[in-house]
Amino acid sequence: MVVHKVVSHDEWVAARKKHLAKEKEFTHLRDQLSRERRELPWELVENEYVFEGEHGKVSLQDMFGGRRQLVVYHAMFNPDTAGRQTTWTADAACYACSWWMDNFNGITVHLNHRDITMVAVSLAPYPAIAAYKKRMGWTFPWFSSADCEFNFDYHVSFTPDELKAAKVEYNYRLMPRPESSEAPGISVFLNDVGKIYHTYSTYERGLDMLNVAYHYMDLVPKGRDEGEGGLDEWVRRHDEYSD
Repeated sequence: MVVHKVVSHDEWVAARKKHLAKEKEFTHLRDQLSRERRELPWELVENEYVFEGEHGKVSLQDMFGGRRQLVVYHAMFNPDTAGRQTTWTADAACYACSWWMDNFNGITVHLNHRDITMVAVSLAPYPAIAAYKKRMGWTFPWFSSADCEFNFDYHVSFTPDELKAAKVEYNYRLMPRPESSEAPGISVFLNDVGKIYHTYSTYERGLDMLNVAYHYMDLVPKGRDEGEGGLDEWVRRHDEYSD
């Protein structure tokens, strides 16, 4: 850790108040950005997607669960790795995505009472998803998109041709030679009298704000303390830590 100056209480309060002014400015800018995000245009979802969940085959509309708003976490879990480096196995989703899913597992009941359904979607077959979900003790709905183009349409899974060409579309730009056949993301949809609209998707660092653990780390003196390798250096599935 950086050596810090130790001061009197009055000096500490003065420094804290100075920083508080910047925090308030950031809060107002965040509120403005959130308003602008909600004001983005929508696109009509015209493709028919078929997923598999706990109760069999479902449509995208079914996944709303009778609510108007749907948040989808695109979890990296795909048995067909196309020979690429992965952060998942045949029976376990990506450990980083698992950390994100830990972060929202306990809040879905609260979201439900704000007209929001939150689910995860992966390419893995549903039996593998169900087994891993049971292992992790999660309760949120999680669906397989193995029989449709959903993952590819929302640019979180990459086709063999894309991987062969060493260029994939991710986070609204072409990226060269991805290390993995998948990447994480979050997409938002609205059901308006039977018509479904795609209202928002975010990827890469845009996912940080959805991970409450990171926000707590940002409060403490050591910060995220992840080193050059980022979260890959330390994060594990919650049942894999040694202590």
